[in-house]
Order: sequence, then structure tokens, then C-alpha cells
Amino acid sequence: MTAPLARQLPAAADSALAYLRKLDPQAGAEVATLRRRELTRPGIVVVGETKRGKSSLVNALIGVPGLSPVDAAVTTAAYLEFRHATTPDARAFVPGHPQPVPLSHADLRAWGTTGGPLPDGMRPPRRIEVTHPAPLLEYLTLVDTPGAGGLEPAHTEVALDAVERATALLFVADASAPFGRPELDFLIEASKRVDAVVFALTKVDAYPGWRTILDDNRAQLAGHAPRFARAPWYPVSARLAELAMTLPGGAAAELVAQSRVADLQHALIDLAGRGHLLQQANVLRAVRSELVRLDAAAGDRVRATDPDPAEADRARRERAAVAARKRTESRQWSLTLNTETQRARVEATSRLRTYVSGLQEELLARVDAARGDELTTLPERVDRALHALSLRLSQDLEHRFQRVGERVLAQVFTRQELGVVLGRLNATLRHTLATRPRREGGGADNVLIAMSAGGVALMAGRGAMLGASALGASALIGGGLLIPVAGLGLGLAAGGFILYRRRAASDRQQARTWLREVLAEARAALTDEVAHRFTDLQYALTLALDDAIERRLAQLDAHLAQIDRALAEDRAARARRRAALQAERDALRSRISQVDEVLARARALTPAADTGGTGP
Repeated sequence: MTAPLARQLPAAADSALAYLRKLDPQAGAEVATLRRRELTRPGIVVVGETKRGKSSLVNALIGVPGLSPVDAAVTTAAYLEFRHATTPDARAFVPGHPQPVPLSHADLRAWGTTGGPLPDGMRPPRRIEVTHPAPLLEYLTLVDTPGAGGLEPAHTEVALDAVERATALLFVADASAPFGRPELDFLIEASKRVDAVVFALTKVDAYPGWRTILDDNRAQLAGHAPRFARAPWYPVSARLAELAMTLPGGAAAELVAQSRVADLQHALIDLAGRGHLLQQANVLRAVRSELVRLDAAAGDRVRATDPDPAEADRARRERAAVAARKRTESRQWSLTLNTETQRARVEATSRLRTYVSGLQEELLARVDAARGDELTTLPERVDRALHALSLRLSQDLEHRFQRVGERVLAQVFTRQELGVVLGRLNATLRHTLATRPRREGGGADNVLIAMSAGGVALMAGRGAMLGASALGASALIGGGLLIPVAGLGLGLAAGGFILYRRRAASDRQQARTWLREVLAEARAALTDEVAHRFTDLQYALTLALDDAIERRLAQLDAHLAQIDRALAEDRAARARRRAALQAERDALRSRISQVDEVLARARALTPAADTGGTGP
């Protein structure tokens, strides 16, 4: 079967891509980048919900316990890419650093988990590349991603970014409960450009009823994602596999057999051996996703040529409903936005208090332990620590802003409306914040605010908040709402150094007093800045929502006008136009069917698993 596919897949990918380029040159050019990507070693990307045992499974597959950090919340900005090399090594790709930061394997927990003790002023990495001489990595690259589908939208964004480099996906569920809806939604989104998906059911040693969960998962796939109804499943126990690594001889072999990890290892190696064919199938899968999108748009054009009076009535009712909601629910929307904003502000302020308290305890301990001239370096330590704290708080604010936007939008718009309003909402947010009246003392450039006693300097890009100087952006609601946040830059001003030299340079008690004053003023300044940032966010979202509603009304008016024009046309003219558009759509659907036939044959590239044998 592989030999015919070696001919069919490249030919089908070339033909389908050429067809897409005629219909949508921009989409065709984007997919063409996948076609040109050089495949050196196939990449298997491990994805799934949080706390499903992904990292433990990665460690078991590689054969190195504890290599990928386990039992810790994964960062919102990093995934771990395990590659083969004769020497164990690691390096982190940090935003703003032109060169990767060299690490050791011992550094992975600090750099790859939330709140890890990074060097002062260092932003969390987005990707960490780990090398190891493990046998499995001779055949493939394995990527461990943050948990997706949970309450942290940035996790999903990072996981989808890793998926962009995938040759195939290893989707991890566990035996404690069937799929949740977020997992299915993520699976559908992630597989739009990746054709081959293998499933692992973890923790089967802890849940004797795992076969029932497996059957439930398959039933859900058959109902919500039929493409995966017959996909291979591998029930495994990473715990037993890791335990086997600590035991000798026969006992280890027995546990390895019970863990079933070896079956999954062999399946992934088999899959990697077909990497070039899988890459062609991924191109074809990406083309299909674009063609399906174009088919939906073609259907709208066909329906508009011969509108059903009932469709016209429905559009008029929708228009009236949106207008009525604007009149009657504007106050409720405003209250919702205010509630969500205040809740997030309280949470952010509480997190700030925790950050500062932890920093104070750490620095006071250093003061107590200082020997000789070590006290003289305290201001430099405080300066670096405050800068690192402000960067961490900036990232935290970004995520909280995004959650506020998500919660408010979910209450204001239906899913159907969201697809229409999100694009314009982003543009309105950027424009609103760029033209927001400046607060007193603020400005488009960073502003220096000097604190009297401690000499703390707060540099806040207030006027440029959410603007072009932002740290970055994460997407919400299927990649829709983007809320980047300009970074806070906190550090010790010159006055702080001078004050320290005069009062505390050689006195431990004075140093403790100075430190408490500095941190108290830093916390007060940042608390005030956080409050202003949330006020700006509420102002921007209020204007953006009003603008989005007005534009939705205008779009509905234009749609009704199109329907009215079609109804006024001569019946024969409408019929001719409809026939021409329908012929174009039929040709498009025929092409999708041809692609589906080839992709159905490509399923032979995915190994089949036997889940009915003995084991845990």
C-alpha cells in the first residue's frame, strides 16, 4: 500500500495546491510554505489537556525519568522539543534574545515551569530544545506541549504553535474520565493541518475500568470527529515504565510489558519511518481545510441569488434582535464588563502582594546571611529583582486581560456573531487605546516616576498600552481576540542607591529597614499602575463592543439589501446567476471529494493498535 501512496500523495498535493492557488492565492501561498519545508527528522508533537500525564509519558518514551518536568504547572510560554545528540544538552529560545540561552538538564524545571526561578530580568522562554542520546530520538523528534483546552488560553496557543511543526500528533487522554468538549475542540483545531493522529490512554494501571473509558472516547470521536473513529489507541502506564527503570532484570522486563509503552514506542518509530509521506498528507490536509472554508463561502453566495422569504424574515428578526439588545442590554453588558474587570484587578493585586512578599522574604534572608562587604551589593540585587518582578507581573496582566475579554464576549455575542465581530473588534481595540486621552503624567513614551524614600522608578508605557510596543499577544476564542500588553519596567532609581549608601551600606538593621521601604513603595506604585491599566482596558473594550455592535447592524442591513435586490431581479436572471455559482461550488466539492479519497488511503500510514490484549 505504501508504494502506491508514494506516487499518489505528492501528485494529489501538487494538484490540490494548484487548484487552491487559483481560488485563493493568499491561502495557497501559505500552504505552499508547508510544501517547501525540509523534513530532516519527523516531529511527533504530544498534545492534550492538562494533568493527563503527557510529560510522564514523554519521559517513559525517551527512557529518562524526570527529564521533562512532571507534577508542576507548565509555563504559558514554552514547549519542550527533545532531539537526538550524543551529548545531553539544552537551550532556551527567549523572546528578545537573538541567541538561545544555554541550559543544562538540571535547569529544565526552573525554565519550563510556572514561576520558576529564572535569572533576574529574564523573560520565560517560548521554546526549549533538549538533546539526549536516547534511542527513540534517533528516529524522531518528540515535543512536549503545555496542556490545552483548560482555563488558560495561552496554553492552547503555545500548543498550536508547536503543532505547526508536527509531522504527526500523539494525543494524550487518561483513564480517569472520557474526553471533555475542550479536548475534542482542540483536537479538531490541531488536526486541520496534521493528518496522522495516534492516541494514548494513560494511567491505565490506576483505573481498572479503562476499557470503558476507551470505548466512550471512541464513541465521542465517531460522533464529533468521525475522521478519528478508527484511529489507533495505545493504553499505557508511564508510572510502571518509569518504575521498571529502577529495577533489575526480570522484574523490570515484567513491568515494561505491563506498561505497554514499548508498543507505543514501536508505533511511533514506524510512523516516523513514513515521515516524508506524512508530510505530503499534511499538505493535502491543509489544502482540504482551506477548500472547506471556501465551500462555505460559496454556499452563502448561492443562497443569496435566490433567497427564501423565510431567510429574509430570519435576517430581519436577527437585525431587530441585535438592535433591541443594544437598547435594552447595554447596561447589563456594562455591568458584566465592570464585574469581570474588578474581579481580575483584585486577583492581579493579590498576586502582586504575593510576589512582593516572596521577594521581601528572599532578600531579607540574604541580608541576614550577608558576610563582609556583601551588604554593599544589595541595591544592585534589589534593582534586578524589581525588574524581574515587573516582567512577571506584565505577563500575568496580559493573561488576565485576555480572560476578561473572553468572559465578556461570551456573554455579549453568540458563537455565530463572534465570527463576524472579532476581526473588527481587534482593530477597534488598537485604535481606541492609541487615541485614549492620556492620564496626568502619562505619555506615549516610558515615563519615570521617582519614589521619595526608596527611590523606586516605575517606567510605564501608559499611552502606548496594548499598542505596537507590546510584549506580545495570545489569542482567545479560536484565535480571535488579541490583547497584547505593554510591559511594566520597574527598577531602582539613582536616588535609591544614594540613600542606601548614606544610611545602610554597612548596617544590617538599617539595610532591612531600607529594603522594606523600597518594596513597600514598589508595591504601592505597581498597585496604582495595575488599577490604571484595568481602567484603560475597560474603557477600550466598552468602545470596541459598541463599535462591533454598530458594524454588525450595518452588515445585517447590507445583507437584507442584497436579499431585497435579488428578490427584485428577473427570475430568469437569478436562475442563470445561481446556476453559474452552483457549478463553481459543485466543482469545488468534487475537488474536496478527490482529496478525501486520497486522504482515506493515507490512513494506511498510521499503525493499527491492538487494545484488547492482556495487561493492566
